[in-house]
Amino acid sequence: MSLSIPIPIPIPFFFFFFFFFFLASASSDSKTFIVQVQPDSKPSVFPTHKHWYESSLSSFSSDEPPPLIHTYNTVFHGFSAKLSPSQAQKLQSLPHVLALIPEQVRRLHTTRSPEFLGLRSTDTAGLLKESDFGSDLVIGVIDTGIWPERQSFNDHDLGPVPSKWKGQCVAGESFPASSCNRKLIGARYFCGGYESTNGKMNQTTEFRSPRDTDGHGTHTASIAAGRYVFPASTLGYAKGVAAGMAPKARLAAYKVCWNAGCYDSDILAAFDAAVADGCDVVSLSVGGVVVPYYLDTIAIGAFGASDAGVFVSASAGNGGPGGLTVTNVAPWVTTVGAGTIDRDFPADVKLGNGRIIPGMSVYGGPGLPPGRMFPLVYAGSEGGDGYSSSLCLEGSLDKSLVKNKIVVCDRGINSRAAKGEVVKKAGGVGMILANGVFDGEGLVADCHVLPATAVAASTGDEIRKYITAAAKSKSPPTATVLFKGTRIRVKPAPVVASFSARGPNPEAPEILKPDVIAPGLNILAAWPDKVGPSGIPSDKRSTEFNILSGTSMACPHVSGLAALLKAAHPEWSPAAIRSALMTTAYTVDNRGETILDESSGNTSTVMDFGAGHVVTRKLANCNGAKRAGHSGNLNYPSLSVMFQQYGKQKMSTHFIRTVTNVGDPKSVYHVTIRPLRGMSVTVQPEKLAFRRVGQKLNFLVRVQAREVKLSPGSSSMESGSIMWSDGKHTVTSPLVVTMQQPLV
Repeated sequence: MSLSIPIPIPIPFFFFFFFFFFLASASSDSKTFIVQVQPDSKPSVFPTHKHWYESSLSSFSSDEPPPLIHTYNTVFHGFSAKLSPSQAQKLQSLPHVLALIPEQVRRLHTTRSPEFLGLRSTDTAGLLKESDFGSDLVIGVIDTGIWPERQSFNDHDLGPVPSKWKGQCVAGESFPASSCNRKLIGARYFCGGYESTNGKMNQTTEFRSPRDTDGHGTHTASIAAGRYVFPASTLGYAKGVAAGMAPKARLAAYKVCWNAGCYDSDILAAFDAAVADGCDVVSLSVGGVVVPYYLDTIAIGAFGASDAGVFVSASAGNGGPGGLTVTNVAPWVTTVGAGTIDRDFPADVKLGNGRIIPGMSVYGGPGLPPGRMFPLVYAGSEGGDGYSSSLCLEGSLDKSLVKNKIVVCDRGINSRAAKGEVVKKAGGVGMILANGVFDGEGLVADCHVLPATAVAASTGDEIRKYITAAAKSKSPPTATVLFKGTRIRVKPAPVVASFSARGPNPEAPEILKPDVIAPGLNILAAWPDKVGPSGIPSDKRSTEFNILSGTSMACPHVSGLAALLKAAHPEWSPAAIRSALMTTAYTVDNRGETILDESSGNTSTVMDFGAGHVVTRKLANCNGAKRAGHSGNLNYPSLSVMFQQYGKQKMSTHFIRTVTNVGDPKSVYHVTIRPLRGMSVTVQPEKLAFRRVGQKLNFLVRVQAREVKLSPGSSSMESGSIMWSDGKHTVTSPLVVTMQQPLV
């Protein structure tokens, strides 16, 4: 709808005092804490806050005081330091110290997607044209760094660096300051938290600089804002033009992820720098355990960024398909799940009984000889301890049992590509990688080091049964793998990726998460030198692009779209941009049916896709989210409530939403309610009549529910939607009601 629902964050966030009652019984080992202080309490005798912080640490230490790791001045006020339990207790007692936050270690949420989203380089109208391809907007990518020499980061035909930019290109190992240009306008690295915990980094395996030695950061940066590059492909797959969502947007790389993970103190320092430098959008494809917002450094950094007018998108996590797995759930963060696009890479298994099993792979080496069948074995039944060999773990396979055979390996523990390396070392000629029950039917394509393909859980079971039955017959089990290249215009698409983390929101069920889904399965994007496409150390192949999957890949799609929207509508707040993305998202696939869940093949729900899959062509006019009493009345684009039954036969609630017209001056919107089964939903008023652009109007949604029969501790969920339309624009808000039966 040409409506905007901006989200002013209604309460000052940092009023939480966290007292470390556990410190007295904690071990004597030091650990890193992020310390929040009251900034205006600094005595005038100290010239800077840093001097004040150092004095605070010295005041309770008779020995050498712990050094500062980082100081924070923009999104957060305070510092980080490695403290013993007694030091932490003493620091907590100082009057200007508001909170001590223990550091977490976060992990990475590891060519056709712009076209799939409706963004084409030949557009003469639409969001790319209206936003000048994102020119002069700056996207900060907090990740593993960047490989600046890639063509995706060339600055051909770009204007001068935006005058607002205050950032730096920090030189370091194998990364001179000249590595930046008018496209990559800033690069920094933060390793203080990492080294405080792990000791000095091993510079034979990673660079003390913004240079990327993993590939993840290069990949995500080019998804968000890579230039048009032709030809582009990975090992011959996905040939075509590679382009990011906002091809002219400027990039700033903030390296915080290292071999041992991504440390909170470094992440917060990157947020602090990104906002101070002048980023318009921050993209973060890392996550960890969900904790209360006041202990969540990503939520804290994102809050400060959002308060400064910076849009923050973060990956939802790869813990799907189970429920309550979504991460990065703060309401001021746009949380992005993953969907498929209409392209895949079929590599089918042909069994000796003639059965063809669908598979997926981007193996680019010599294929198996055509027409020849190979002996087929299941690693879990061929010697070893059974469990280790079934997973094809390092050293678990008996060479005499797998040599010159195709080996079936189960997913789990080690990486998918590493299993292929284990099979190859043992003399196997190929691998079939079978999903486990938890992985379901979703298939991820990998750049394997030998002829290999992935199959679903159900067909993996079928292959194992075939092996068992054939081994007892006069016809031993055989198979081959048929690599079929790249297939486009696949139906159905999009589909919610099996791995994409799902709701409900474990921290605040009244706030629906994830917010949206975006392309995250088998995505082509830039890749560094000296990192093989499989990501395993022994892989010496080189490729300028690579195909990866994860909500990590979905997040930068939304970051780039946010930059386009900000460029087209500079006056929009981060919440207005999120609202535009959510209220125009769609839930219907390219067959015209509700988006499916890849893990099961069944219809997906709002807990899987949130508001839906992001779309672009309608977005330049639209928006939606603000506040009011209970947390469900935070002026959010989605509406969600949980009823605790407690023997009540009737329950009711209401939502208040404020919307802003950002479309035609005189427009009238009428409401359509997609009802929830067994519940009454009313909206007042049923018509919103706007007289001018920027005008705000309110509407109220009432929900009445009756008790449902549930066993203690169980719950049920119903979903519907509230849709406003003026005949030209349509805005949709998901409506979710969860009924819960308490344990007692």
